[in-house]
Amino acid sequence: MDLSAAAVGAVSGAAPIALCVLRPRTPARDVATCWLQMWAYVALYQMPHDDPHGLQARVRIDYPVRVDRLLGLGVLPTLRLQRRLSRPGRITPFDRLLIWVHWLWFLTPHAVLAYILVRRRDMFARAATQVYAVFDLGLIVYWALPTAPPWYAAQQRRIEYDGMPELRRVMYEHGEQFWEAGWQPLYDFLGGNPLAAMPSLHFATSVMAAHLLSEVGTPEAVVGWGYAITLSMALVYLGEHYVVDLLAGLALAEGIRRAAPAVTPLFVRAAGCVRVLEARAAG
Repeated sequence: MDLSAAAVGAVSGAAPIALCVLRPRTPARDVATCWLQMWAYVALYQMPHDDPHGLQARVRIDYPVRVDRLLGLGVLPTLRLQRRLSRPGRITPFDRLLIWVHWLWFLTPHAVLAYILVRRRDMFARAATQVYAVFDLGLIVYWALPTAPPWYAAQQRRIEYDGMPELRRVMYEHGEQFWEAGWQPLYDFLGGNPLAAMPSLHFATSVMAAHLLSEVGTPEAVVGWGYAITLSMALVYLGEHYVVDLLAGLALAEGIRRAAPAVTPLFVRAAGCVRVLEARAAG
């Protein structure tokens, strides 16, 4: 049976709240709540690609190319970096480093929250709310303004090279070599919607994680910001995101940080309502 996006969103979005009502708060419940939140996100993130032809008809390809060409003073930053740093036909150690920085992102935001849960449980609820707000608000943009990444624009011949080497999708090249037969199933699962590049949630969630780690301590801040900065270069160099995608992701993360004090009373009241329902369910 096919379900509408609204039905999937309502059911999956209600799951974390239902868990909080039915089970008293413990670290295990915190982890399960985050897992259910991401389950809802992944379901709605992948849904537009259930109709790939419809998504391809709606996707925006050209505007980020134009913006990044301006930012790169006439040449896409991805092309500039690949011309200087890549070796056509080869995967270099530098390539592998940036590819693994990119792949580790799939664990990074959640690993940061797990670290905060252990080290600073007092700030866990606020930290988790801010990280998953980045995911959820970015998801709205993915639905409203589906935007293609650089590698897709290159495949569609929408990037002018003007004597530059053609844009490579370095991560995909290495993935086929490293994972062999397991690469395509892995890619299909993790890249369930390839036409969702604006804003870059890779960068936005990493910036948010760096901010939160900075509240824990100086060593954590160095690790968090070091990773976010390295990831930003990886995303552009590998052809996975435009610079403008990263700027939009940065704006999203910073906007949530700035808005947090104003909206916190609303979340406190909502949490109070959930606690009332929890007490009634326990009684």
